[in-house]
Amino acid sequence: MNVIWRNSVSCLRMGKVPHRYQSGYHPTAPLGSRILTDPAKVFEHNMWDHMQWSKEEEAAARKKVEENSALRVLLEEQVKYESEASKYWDMFYKIHKNKFFKDRNWLLREFPEILPFDKKTEEKVGEVSWDHVKTNAANCFSRMHSPTMPEEKNENKKNSGLSDEQSKAGSDFTNLDYEEHRKRPLKTELFPGSMATFRLLEVGCGAGNSVFPILNILRNAPESFLYCCDFASGAVALVKSHASYRAAQCSAFVHDVCDDGLPYPFPDGILDVILLVFVLSSIHPDRMQGVVNRLSKLLKPGGMLLFRDYGRYDKTQLRFKKGHCLSENFYVRGDGTRAYFFTKGEIHDMFCKAGLDEKQNLVDRRLQVNRKKQVKMHRVWVQGKFQKPLHLT
Repeated sequence: MNVIWRNSVSCLRMGKVPHRYQSGYHPTAPLGSRILTDPAKVFEHNMWDHMQWSKEEEAAARKKVEENSALRVLLEEQVKYESEASKYWDMFYKIHKNKFFKDRNWLLREFPEILPFDKKTEEKVGEVSWDHVKTNAANCFSRMHSPTMPEEKNENKKNSGLSDEQSKAGSDFTNLDYEEHRKRPLKTELFPGSMATFRLLEVGCGAGNSVFPILNILRNAPESFLYCCDFASGAVALVKSHASYRAAQCSAFVHDVCDDGLPYPFPDGILDVILLVFVLSSIHPDRMQGVVNRLSKLLKPGGMLLFRDYGRYDKTQLRFKKGHCLSENFYVRGDGTRAYFFTKGEIHDMFCKAGLDEKQNLVDRRLQVNRKKQVKMHRVWVQGKFQKPLHLT
């Protein structure tokens, strides 16, 4: 453990950016870093982390996608799914209410950026922050000693886009620089959360499965304010009616992120963090870049956009039947909601085109197991952290 701790300290001290932005290492899995070393023990646990696919498994997944995307949904039906998207999600929440998704209590482990970064807050949430540092220690150690997936090596070379000098320049600022900028008085009229010094926005909040874990974390950080939006009015109503909703520290509102002309209830350039988790995949691919561009404008210099969504060949994609494919890697479910499946290269291009610097972009591969039925299922997610440059050029 002493070796792990010493390695973690060196990881946290690398560069001049705050240690919470040193995010090039693989995230700690919400269910713990459980590595399968003996295939004979595969059914001893429900989930295994950091799985490597065999060539045969990847070929089988590719073949399955080719099969289930061969027959496309008729164009007139596709138009309906796009124009009536909010209706389908409203119906989803009317049926399932807040019972469908589990609370995302793993958020802090994957995204420590949702915590205000100052000494006072660290003291107040000390136990949580300290656990995170210890977790990052083991995580940093395992990443330094784990092999890189072959496809990740190739994709990194192909999609890096920035030279070493550009990457270094984009992240060359100190903790003090960031704190001084963050606490600078905002010259604007009053709006919800205008007196806060740390502001977050969750896009696509649903029934609040991220909202309430975050509010619980920020309970002892009164200078923080959380905005959350969804374009399904039923979802926002569920959030506002929740017993833990606090209007003094949270503002939930209905918003269509695809509508570029629709104003937010706060000015551009004031957010410290934007959380975009399993939301972008539900949007038509032709509209994704516009959404990311608009969100980028909401961030203050130095602010972070935190992303997690479906990766290519996730079991969800492989389970679609023929006749549910809208376009390449884009599908419609039986309830009318939609899902796209990303590669890390697509995510890199999209967020960098929006003027954000890539701090993390990785494929998170896991093996989910049904021990009763003796069935193995591959889960694939893409996770990224993208920062708005402190000094815009």
